[in-house]
Amino acid sequence: MADLKRLPVKYIRDLAKSDYEKDAECRICGEPDELEFHHFYSVSELYKKWLKKNKLKAEDVLEHREEFIEEHHKEMYEDTVTLCSFHHNEDLHRIYGRNPALGTAKKQMRWVEKQRAKNGLA
Repeated sequence: MADLKRLPVKYIRDLAKSDYEKDAECRICGEPDELEFHHFYSVSELYKKWLKKNKLKAEDVLEHREEFIEEHHKEMYEDTVTLCSFHHNEDLHRIYGRNPALGTAKKQMRWVEKQRAKNGLA
């Protein structure tokens, strides 16, 4: 077992981060500053579910994070959006919570597109 200094999911995000394709502006408002990457399928929730299914321990993340990322490539890289800090934290996470349930991913996607349309960017 590894002696982790951070939450296990942070090690997954760190490894995956170099392959993220963040857009140059917020999907909702077009703001080019303070951009953040949002996973519609919460990486924390996906990881918890995957650990349970595979009967693994979160503390062993360094041994199996590549496998997790490979199995969840779509959720990690495609089911994502670039948002400004305001729309990400003050809007989306205020509505759906800090670690949104996996079942809300499609609702989040629709919400982002509705907000985009309200801003005249659709």
